[in-house]
Amino acid sequence: MNVELKAVANKSLSSDKENTKSESLTESLVESIVSGEIEPGSKISEPELAKRYQVSRGPLREAIMRLEGLGLIERIPHVGARVISLEPEKLVELYAVREALEGMAARLAARYITQEELLSLETLLSTHSRHIEQVEGSSYFHQHGDFDFHYRIIKASRNSKLIGLLCNELYHLLRMYRYQSPRAQSRPVEALNEHKFILQAIRNRDEELAEMLMRRHISGSRKLIEQQILMD
Repeated sequence: MNVELKAVANKSLSSDKENTKSESLTESLVESIVSGEIEPGSKISEPELAKRYQVSRGPLREAIMRLEGLGLIERIPHVGARVISLEPEKLVELYAVREALEGMAARLAARYITQEELLSLETLLSTHSRHIEQVEGSSYFHQHGDFDFHYRIIKASRNSKLIGLLCNELYHLLRMYRYQSPRAQSRPVEALNEHKFILQAIRNRDEELAEMLMRRHISGSRKLIEQQILMD
């Protein structure tokens, strides 16, 4: 291999390592923001984060850009980057969008879901039922990824645009709210029962009912947030 090819290969390898670091750092920062470890509204300090996560500024800046894309960080003129704060009004907007998009996802899931996915969802809800009993529902809404009922339904829609919107742009905002919302705004037992009815409609390939039940399910959560706004 001549000198030029070696240089190109080394540059490519270095770039791959930087990308891997940035992806790993992004995941760590997402979890820290979602859980509240990095508090809502807090200013993003690149030197502090670089020291905390033992990374160079390059991967860190790329990770911060990704977090902006996910809506977890916003840039304020004359202030800089900071973690978003989930004001109730923003949450109502988020849930209104979810109601429409996840309703559509449930309709499509009823059309395209496989038998294997149905069996897997049944097992998942059985696991959730046991989990609620063990923890008295306190962390039911902290499930994410393949352990999240909504996430699985969205994936089963087979619609790449819906999956992109709901599993990336809106998903971590929703998780952030679930982690940090007052306990009074959760209703784990009711939510689990509603999940079971939605799954039954999907199992029966009843597209219209699946969409209606999903929309009603999310609407119930939105109304709890609106009630909290009125109380405040």
